This record gives sequence, structure tokens and C-alpha cells, in this order.
Amino acid sequence: MPAQAVLLVASFLLAVLLCAKPLGKVLAIIIRDEPLPGCRVIEKSLFSLCGIRRQGMTSTHYLFAIGLFNLLGFVLLMGILVSQQWLPLNPQHLPGLSWDLAFNTAISFVTNTNWQAYAGETTVSYFSSLVGLTVQNFLSAATGMAILFALIRGFVWRNQTYLGNAWRDLLRITLFILLPLALLSAIFFMEQGVIQTLHSYVNYTSLEGIPQKLPLGPVASMESIKLLGTNGGGFFNANSAHPFENPTSLTNFVQMVLIFLIPAALCFAFGEVANNRPHANALLWAMGLIFVFAVIAVMVAEVKGNPHFALAGADSVMNWEGKESRFGILASSLYTVVTTAASCGAVVAMHDSLTALGGLVPLWLMQIGEVVFGGVGSGLYGMLINVMLAVFIAGLMIGRTPEYLGKKIGPTEMKMVALYILITPLLVLTGTAFALMTEAGRAGIMNPGPHGFTEVLYALSSAANNNGSAFAGLSANTPFWNLLLGIVMLLGRFLPFIPLLIIAGRMAQRSTQPSGAGTLPTYGGLFIGLLIGTVLLTGALTFIPSLALGPVAEHMQLIGSR
Repeated sequence: MPAQAVLLVASFLLAVLLCAKPLGKVLAIIIRDEPLPGCRVIEKSLFSLCGIRRQGMTSTHYLFAIGLFNLLGFVLLMGILVSQQWLPLNPQHLPGLSWDLAFNTAISFVTNTNWQAYAGETTVSYFSSLVGLTVQNFLSAATGMAILFALIRGFVWRNQTYLGNAWRDLLRITLFILLPLALLSAIFFMEQGVIQTLHSYVNYTSLEGIPQKLPLGPVASMESIKLLGTNGGGFFNANSAHPFENPTSLTNFVQMVLIFLIPAALCFAFGEVANNRPHANALLWAMGLIFVFAVIAVMVAEVKGNPHFALAGADSVMNWEGKESRFGILASSLYTVVTTAASCGAVVAMHDSLTALGGLVPLWLMQIGEVVFGGVGSGLYGMLINVMLAVFIAGLMIGRTPEYLGKKIGPTEMKMVALYILITPLLVLTGTAFALMTEAGRAGIMNPGPHGFTEVLYALSSAANNNGSAFAGLSANTPFWNLLLGIVMLLGRFLPFIPLLIIAGRMAQRSTQPSGAGTLPTYGGLFIGLLIGTVLLTGALTFIPSLALGPVAEHMQLIGSR
């Protein structure tokens, strides 16, 4: 078992890094706002057709463009969902969604969360899936990457008032990065057995003689971008545990690689653009070490399982409940960590069925901001905020003004860093408290005691951090929960953009300073340790009390009752 675990994790990380490095070089070209080789004429024609000029945008204009773009996407998607009974490609004649569910779902997909309070095969038409949900999977991923590009330019560009053009960035990211990769992965998934059809559901009779319907749909096209864009919303209610979405061990492995592909490639791209590859490697080391620790913790917790199994006479204590038996405990545990380290939310195992400590890890990975590779764009810009905080702490230790990539970090930037770090915990803890204080909130809890508290805390953590996975024991498809989680997803996605772009705009205007004797090297073991400590410290100070009330208390109950 240990040898299998080491081989699985090592081969996964190797595959991610080998695929991510060449992709990082392409991403670096777009971040620099340079023409892609061989695409100059195509780009020029597209920009002319869309009326997009090369003129740069200030941080305020960039933020306004991103906000307007996503607002229009929300309005269009909600309109599609509530009126899908009158739209084409609805062979099952599914009715429109209720206003509260449509509100929650539209915000969920626009914010890259993909929280699903419904079963896709019985709720969403083919048209809604293709034109609504799948399109937003592309656009929400492009939004996160565009914000990161603006932040990187702020760190790298000197004496500039502009951060690039949001419309150019969104178009180039979607057409030249996301679309080709999604097309290739969709073809691979179809070859492996993932379905892609517009035919209506098939009627059949089960072995017990019960008439049933076999759900079909355009799954492969949604599956590919769901993973590449770290979106996570599945076509089927079982998500990637469904054999029509994830038919083989190979597709399961490739799915995990696709989730980490762009986040890892963005680290390489950052090193290229900043001309500082050692720093990018340090970021990857920090992410990788936290990731490996988290994988080991979940695997050990699930293999050790529940000691009460042995007392009941079982021949094994391993926790197989809720696992995907086709892939085993180790692969299911790895997928659990991958999907919550990134802001993906796709699942092959029921997180609600994890052991208390096994469930603590994915919850904690979301609460530290999903900076361990993280979502497309959001993972790296969250880690860069932690880098600024680490550099600031190091500056305090030696009494020196902190600097990053040769630029001084002033009081305003640190205030924005603090604001960014506080937004998500405030949403999670306030939302959890509000849900537990109200009758409508408590009505959705289906398990008593610490586990029921964890379900609520997990739901709010997933929503605020735009992950989308769920503990699944929470009955969330009610007006109260749809509105609460929708608002938290909205604020958790777009409020952090404000301090990010303020930092980017101010840093872009500064010139670089030569490194001195007191400059903290942003590479090497010392920096990696400081960065990991910063990530862990901010997460610990914020969420340890709530974790003690949930998974830790549940674990203590388990071992105390042996």
C-alpha cells in the first residue's frame, strides 16, 4: 500500500509538471501581451471584428470591464435556466428552474464555483448545459486568468499606468488556451467512453423488471472544460463518480492532471515573464510540499478507517464508504485532495463519508484560500498575496521596508493584502453563524452534532472560496440556502478583485530597485519555509476554532467511544 501511494502521487506530479512547462511558455506570451506565433493575422482580424483596441486599461477600467462582462453572463444564464422549457434541445421536456435555484446556479457558474443544488440529469436541458453552463465554464475560467495577468503585469511592468486590455485578455485566453485544450481533452474522453450525444434518454427495463430511463447528453464537451477551468460542475449528479463522465482509471488519472495543468503552467509562465525562474520554482515547491502532506493525511486517515469496524467483526477497518470502488481508496483520496487544493469541486468520492480527519483536510485546503496550485488564475494570485505577506513579515524582522521583485511594498499595498486575506474568512464564518442561528438554515442539516456543523461549515467554505464541492449531507435546495450560498459565492469571487487590482495598479507605476544586502531572496529553502509558514499561520489563526467544533470534535467522539 505505501509503495502504491508513492508511485501514484509521484507519477501524478511528474505528469502535471511535464505537461505544464511547455504550456507555461505559451501563457507567458499572452501575459506579455505579445502576438502568438502564427496567429498575428487571426488575432488582428478577431480584434477588429469585435471592436477591441490595443489601448490599455487602468486598474479601475480593468475591474469595470471584468464586472460588466460577468454581469451580462449572469443575466443571460439565469434567463436561459428559468425559460429552458421554451428553448430548443430539451428532448426530456424539463421545466424551467425555480427563481431561487436559477439565481444560485447562475451565480455558481459565473463565479467558477459550480455549486450544484440539483441533479443535472433531471433538471437541466441540453441547451442549458451547452449554451449556458458550458459556456460559462470557459468564461469564468478566463476571468480568473485575466485578473492574474493584470496582477503579474503590475509586479513586472515598470512606470506604467495600464495593466493591459481586459477584452483582449479574455478573448485570447478563451480562444487560444482554453478552447484548444478543451477540444483535445474532449476527444480523448470520447475515445475512452465518455458520452457525447443530443439524443433523448433511452428507455430500458432493469433486471428486476422495473422500467427506467438511461440518461444521456453532451457530457464530454462539458467534462473537459469542467476540469481544465477548475470549474467542477458535472453533467450527472454523481459527477466524476459516474461512469459516463469518468469511465476508466486512465480518464480518472487524466482528469486529475487536467485540474492542475493550467495552475501549474501559470507558475512557469510567471517565472518566464518576471525573468525569475528560481522564484517560480520556489512557489511550485511550496505548493507541492503542502499538497503531498495533504494527500498523505487523507490516505492515512481513510486506510486506518474506523476502529469500530473491527469491534463489529469486520475483516478490515479501511473506510470504503462513499469511495469509488473502481479506483480504490488511494486514487479516491488523491482526487479528493486535488479537487479541493484547486478550486475545482469535481468529485469521485463522497466527502461526507470521509473519516473525521480525512474530511478535515479538504475543508482546510479550501479555507487556506486554495493556494496549493489552486484554481486557474485564482490559485496563483492567492499565493502571490501570501508571498507579499511573507516578504512583509521578513521585512519587519530586520527593520527594512519590504520589497518584491525589486519594487517597494508600501502601506497601501499591505492594507490591500490584509483586506484580501480577511474577505473570505469573514464570509465563511459570518455565513456559518447566520445559518446556524436561523430555523431555515438549521432545517437543512441532516446529521446531528459536530458532523452536522461540519456540513454547514464546508458548504460556506466551498461557496466563499468558489470550490463547489459539498459534504452532501446538507439539504441545500431551499430558498434560504440558494440565496445565502449564492450571495456568498458572488462576494467571495468578486470582492477580492478590488484589492488585487489596486495592488496591481500601484505596483505597475513603480520602478524597480537593485537588490541589496537586506533584500530577502525569494527562492531557496528559507523562503519556501517562510511562505509555507505564512500560508499555514493565516489559515490556523482564522479557522482552528471552527475546525475544533466540527471535524476535530467528531474525531474525539470516535476515539473516545472505543
